[in-house]
Amino acid sequence: MTMLACDNAGMTAARVSIQTPDFDLSAEIAALRAGDARVGAVCSFVGTVRDRNEGDAVSSMELEHYPGMTEKSIEAIIDKAVERFGIFGARVIHRIGLLQPMDQIVLVAVTSAHRGKSFEACEYIMDYLKSEAPFWKKEQTEQGARWVDARVSDEQALQRWAC
Repeated sequence: MTMLACDNAGMTAARVSIQTPDFDLSAEIAALRAGDARVGAVCSFVGTVRDRNEGDAVSSMELEHYPGMTEKSIEAIIDKAVERFGIFGARVIHRIGLLQPMDQIVLVAVTSAHRGKSFEACEYIMDYLKSEAPFWKKEQTEQGARWVDARVSDEQALQRWAC
């Protein structure tokens, strides 16, 4: 599902996509910054499936979400990032379904006038996604399937943004 929002030029741009297919980083960045001469910085983060977690080999990961609620919660955090950091645009893509090691899982990309705000906003959005977004991850290991919980370090990273 794709949520739409109007940018400053009055054009409609997708901010959040929850999808099964892979994404093209270059195309997504180009679309995010297209036609916006104010942009002086673009920061992006791409998360991928690792082949190991907690010391065990991971053969695959399956991601599920709560349709509608997931998009709404990500939209809300983008709104907070716009307000807090003054970014111009943001794009979040999160894949669902069955993924293999080295597959792309998530993209967070933001634009702003300067790099500092882009870096901060990208990290802010990603910290939220890791800890609070309604996704469920199940890894397949040699010992069988297991659900993946948020890490303590992810929760700690989120806490630094509390005001």
